[in-house]
Amino acid sequence: MTEVSSSVEQTPATTITATAALLREIGEPLSLEEVQLSEPGEGEVRVRMRGVGICHTDISAAHGVIPIPLPAVLGHEGSGIVEAVGPGVEGLAAGDHVALSFDHCGECPQCAGHHPAYCELFAPLNYFGERLDGTVTMSQGGEDVHGNWFGQSSFATYAIASARNAVKVPDDLPIELLGPLGCGLQTGAGSVLNVLGAKEGESIAVFGLGGVGLGGVMAAKAVGCDPIVAVDLNPERLEIAKELGATHAFNPKDTQDLVWEIMDVAAPGVHHSLDTVGLGPVIRQALEVLRTPGHCASVGFQGLENEITIDQGHLLVGRRLSGVVEGDADPKAFIPELLRLYREGAFPFDRLVKTFPFSEINAAIAASESGEVIKPVVVFD
Repeated sequence: MTEVSSSVEQTPATTITATAALLREIGEPLSLEEVQLSEPGEGEVRVRMRGVGICHTDISAAHGVIPIPLPAVLGHEGSGIVEAVGPGVEGLAAGDHVALSFDHCGECPQCAGHHPAYCELFAPLNYFGERLDGTVTMSQGGEDVHGNWFGQSSFATYAIASARNAVKVPDDLPIELLGPLGCGLQTGAGSVLNVLGAKEGESIAVFGLGGVGLGGVMAAKAVGCDPIVAVDLNPERLEIAKELGATHAFNPKDTQDLVWEIMDVAAPGVHHSLDTVGLGPVIRQALEVLRTPGHCASVGFQGLENEITIDQGHLLVGRRLSGVVEGDADPKAFIPELLRLYREGAFPFDRLVKTFPFSEINAAIAASESGEVIKPVVVFD
């Protein structure tokens, strides 16, 4: 892989040249190359990137699990500094620090009802690699590069983002670390707080302890859940979960009957469970450990066609299974709430982070895939 300079230069009139990590072939490493960015359009801002988290969704797209036209620029947990605003942008100005989240239309019934994660235009705004009018935010030598991934494509030194998904954050916080609040951490914490509505004294079990699951553990601890049961195959992550608030930790390989052992901890079962894995047997266990009534939120993703089976009896007795996108969060309101908890020491998400320079973005992705690092964050000079 040949690295090019990450410096940004103003070329004639309206073109910004930046360095982006291009996905040219499914399953192949990303390539650092120069691209040209369009000027921010209606409702858009140009952001100089300072950091971007590596998320499982980016990896899924890079492996073809989520279809995306190529060449493409991924990245959807970005954070940086606004450098320019397009027509119609209100509430943001050059110099503002922002964390970037998912895009949404802001007008459909779901958006109007404060559930933008279920926007009627979620797919075309976040997955198609182009604006709704078919134009792209990036090009190379006159050919289209498909940016606009989650309204940002932040695996680049600069990004054109939607003002709807750019959340202004205080400038005294470490801006390079705030990107994961826009997706992974928001998904885990939002599922616990917004969907399950966990409260003080209620019990919860979290299956899978990546950034999403540990975000759920921290949120459960912040609101006073007890007991908090953590489940993972990785002993190191079980220890981290206990440091972050889990009262009990189970490795399925070391238990004779995981479901009964969890129910013994929180008889007659937990009030809530969070599945971050998406495998059928795990979802089944997450339902089986519930008391009656109880609620399981599933955020794990194993592909668009991922058949699971459950016993109807687990639902007929008052249990619920909900699929959740982005923690059912409104980022403009929820990210500031997570930052409030962070300032109070109740949501120490920075403990999950290991940073990598932009030149080592493929190493950061590999560290995420292997499980070596919980939340890799690529930082820019």
